[in-house]
Amino acid sequence: MTATKPSAAPRTAAPTPLAVLRQVFGYDSFRGQQGEIIDQVVAGGDAVVLMPTGGGKSLCYQVPALIRQGTAVVVSPLIALMQDQVDAVRQLGIRADFLNSTQDLTTRRQVERAFLDGRLDLLYVAPERLLTEPCLELLGAGQIALFAIDEAHCVSQWGHDFRPDYLGLDLLGRRWPQAPRVALTATATAATRQEIVERLGLDKARQFVASFDRPNICYRIEPKTQVKEQLLRFVTTEHAGQAGIVYALSRASTEELAAYLSDHGVRALAYHAGLEAERRRQVQRRFLRQDGVVVVATIAFGMGIDKPDVRFVAHVDLPKSVEGYYQETGRAGRDGQPAEAWMAYGLGDVVQLRRFIAESPADDLHRRLQTRLLDAMLGLCETPGCRRQNLLAYFGETIAACGNCDTCLRPPETWDGTVAAQKLLSTVFRLERERRQHFGAGQTIDILRGKRTPRVEQHHHDQLSTWGIGQDLSELEWRAVVRQLLARGELAIGPGGHGVLVLTPDSGEVLRGRRTVQLRRDVMTRPAKPPRSAKPSSVAPSDEATGEQATMFERLRAWRAATAKAKGLPAYVVFHDSTLRALAASLPTDREGLAGVPGIGQAKLEAYGDALLELLSADPADPHDQADPPDPTDPADPQDPPDPTDPTDPADPQDQAD
Repeated sequence: MTATKPSAAPRTAAPTPLAVLRQVFGYDSFRGQQGEIIDQVVAGGDAVVLMPTGGGKSLCYQVPALIRQGTAVVVSPLIALMQDQVDAVRQLGIRADFLNSTQDLTTRRQVERAFLDGRLDLLYVAPERLLTEPCLELLGAGQIALFAIDEAHCVSQWGHDFRPDYLGLDLLGRRWPQAPRVALTATATAATRQEIVERLGLDKARQFVASFDRPNICYRIEPKTQVKEQLLRFVTTEHAGQAGIVYALSRASTEELAAYLSDHGVRALAYHAGLEAERRRQVQRRFLRQDGVVVVATIAFGMGIDKPDVRFVAHVDLPKSVEGYYQETGRAGRDGQPAEAWMAYGLGDVVQLRRFIAESPADDLHRRLQTRLLDAMLGLCETPGCRRQNLLAYFGETIAACGNCDTCLRPPETWDGTVAAQKLLSTVFRLERERRQHFGAGQTIDILRGKRTPRVEQHHHDQLSTWGIGQDLSELEWRAVVRQLLARGELAIGPGGHGVLVLTPDSGEVLRGRRTVQLRRDVMTRPAKPPRSAKPSSVAPSDEATGEQATMFERLRAWRAATAKAKGLPAYVVFHDSTLRALAASLPTDREGLAGVPGIGQAKLEAYGDALLELLSADPADPHDQADPPDPTDPADPQDPPDPTDPTDPADPQDQAD
């Protein structure tokens, strides 16, 4: 049952936002700026909303959709997830559906008729379909409550998730001037926010910018040595049995890493655009519906996935920008519980991304922008200070040292690297000026360390004056020096993207002794301390929970898993862990008590109230009363209902796959 919209009554008869929040969503108060945003949209005003992942952006349009007359049209690029998004809100009693090419003609016609008849609160549409004339005519024949433009950063042509059809969404304001528009994103700098405003015609919209801080996420970055072994150690020793996402740049890497993790007992699956559509659907389905699945993916995976219990996000390759890194790491810990963002990065990553930029068919302006984005990412990796401070400063936010990143938990040792930098830059100078040659880091380091190789002998580099003057540092230490000089702008990758080292205007300042070079010393062993308040398992109810509470929590999880499987839903769509924790702690004995538990609205009370009361009344210490946990079956289990969440049919130009 949902909050009832009056069909012809004046607006004063509509339910209040707080009433809708309590009745439908099961919460007593809004968080942060949610209330202000909702009031703005309910009153008919436009809004631009920046709120971190897990901050509750969806409520900012779902609540107004249940108050304003008509249907809220949600513009979303996430075709592969529309079914899950619709299933989740239907569990709350909200009347929702979607239009995309995964549906047959009969189904589409049924959805269109429901919209025209006013029987939908929410209608999800991809921008590619919305901008077609048939869809615009359909929307024009119905009543629009509001437009919600989700993942609005996709409008930025220089952004990390650019979708060309977002550029046409400014017509919504011209064609439906009375319908408020709310643009939402978790990731945008001030420049990207201004681009959203300009390209969507939202110059009169109120802007709401929440803190970008995700204090429950511990950020860790370490030098890349043997990345497969490093990743395996991180997953198995710190997050065994927990759900996570691993990001890699290439399709081949995702498959290789997933196979390696699987061979070592991790339930890991590869995901990338080169897989067949059915396989992608199976992977996404298992990740959403089963516990402890690790997906190794390219960046195409994860946007919009509302899985709250992802305990870690790992990067085995350097992201191209801080914005992309922030959005990807934000997919961990949506439930507010401790989570980790771990990355291994090395000099090869820098060279590879520089090469990508150099070989890009884009114009010089775009290449310069991509270089600045990469430089900011390098700065985050190489900072000796608080990583969270550096990360949030990128978005214009200032905080004190966080105490929950590797550099805070174990401050790195720094050293005066001026002499080492001069040795390295002198070698690059002599190769450039004396020999008219350019080489990469490997050859330069071999010269410094006096390492005789066929290539050294071929070019007579053992005759350079800098031959062997760097034997005091190991190869790994020299690579760290190169990395940090690149990040500081005192060294550069030459044009052409082949990894050759060249001097910069700042190099001369170091060579002449006018600038000192303070470097951080890489920590090559022992992982950082675990994040504060970290728990050995994502399912632990709380540090304060009693033994009986923990037992009841596990019983509730088993019941939820079985219920979700029977309904063909992800477990978190039935109830989040936070709701189960509250139930295990309070043990309500009647429906009134259940209704007071956060996350239990009227529809869920009707659907699950009796089963919960029966379970909560049983003796938690009696093993015979415990529900049998479901078997984590293969995704091809014939008992599973069909799941139309596959990315769009490529033959249909009205939709675009992730």
